[in-house]
Amino acid sequence: MHLIPLPNIPLIQPGDNLARLIIAASRRAKLTLTAADIVVVAQKIVSKAEGRLVRLAEVTPSARAHELAAITHKPAELVEVILWDTAEVIRAKPFLLIVQHKLGFISANAGVDHSNVSAEPGMVLRLPANPDASARAIRRDLAAELGVSPPVLVIDSHGRPWRFGTVGAAIGLSGLAPVQDLRGTPDLFGEPLQITDVGFADQIAGAASLLMGQAAEASPVVVVRGLPFEPNESAVAADVLRPKEMDLFR
Repeated sequence: MHLIPLPNIPLIQPGDNLARLIIAASRRAKLTLTAADIVVVAQKIVSKAEGRLVRLAEVTPSARAHELAAITHKPAELVEVILWDTAEVIRAKPFLLIVQHKLGFISANAGVDHSNVSAEPGMVLRLPANPDASARAIRRDLAAELGVSPPVLVIDSHGRPWRFGTVGAAIGLSGLAPVQDLRGTPDLFGEPLQITDVGFADQIAGAASLLMGQAAEASPVVVVRGLPFEPNESAVAADVLRPKEMDLFR
């Protein structure tokens, strides 16, 4: 398996066609994309291309935002933007706001971020409105230009309960099954696995994140080559989410 960061992806502007930029970068790297590759794209450039930037100076905080701002010591304008994408507040403590995003997953600040967003102070970036649709659009545009449609993952960095450090997680996808069901597969001694599901898309996201980095690496697209996958045209990123009734920790 090879993980190949595409070089010289430019700073993304609203309205940019990411597929064309990916194709141009792959050609600079003398890499011909195939249907057997997996294209992993950082959420941040997807959000920028889709115009998900917010200028905090233009945000009017609600009463709920002021209430949570007093608890978390975060700016009320930022909290208001977080609430736009929040289905449920899970934890609010000083300097910490954990929520369930309207897309279903649980993360800090509903994914709203200010790092690597803009040289203009006071700008933050929301997640794509529909990351699965974003992945499908990139894949469709790749197919239109190249005649092949490799699976596409849109990934973000998420924290984890009980463990320090963020890891990559798939928040949008198109073209592959995000979970591998290994139940019934024999182990080394012939015993069938009983409950083993593998978070395949999140493992890819974690591996790609090592190359994307979190600071000034400027490598927002990684091509995964040589990794077998199960094609699936109907799968969505929410397929990895554990239903609330099966949540043992909330």
